[in-house]
Amino acid sequence: MEILVDADACPVKQIIVRLARQRRIPVTMIIDTSHELNDGYSRVITVDRAADSADYALMGLLTRNDVVVTQDFGLAAMVIGKGARAINQNGLVYSNENIDRLLMERHIGQEIRRSGGRTKGPSKRTKEDDDRFEAAFVKMLDGIK
Repeated sequence: MEILVDADACPVKQIIVRLARQRRIPVTMIIDTSHELNDGYSRVITVDRAADSADYALMGLLTRNDVVVTQDFGLAAMVIGKGARAINQNGLVYSNENIDRLLMERHIGQEIRRSGGRTKGPSKRTKEDDDRFEAAFVKMLDGIK
């Protein structure tokens, strides 16, 4: 098992590394060339800034036993399709039961924005968000062993 992180905009990298280090689980952070990362534990893979480069790199590394941390519903759908596990930065575990709804909501939001409308952005991150992620991530990691 490995933890793969779509790391460009991931606000929980430190939590991931701390929990992975405690459990001796390898971590790979995937970033594009506009970011730098060195946490002293993770393997870092840097990809070009082209659309979906990090997603393609991550999917090329993914095995069925892996856990992926991503905010990207499309990437999460591909991860689930390969039989691996995916979770977002707020502790939402992606599953066959919720991914279709999430993809549809994303599509509707894109259509609204394309037609000139506005949609609400994400709320400011709180400690409770971090706590919720950590609890769900621990449960996921401990349930795999």
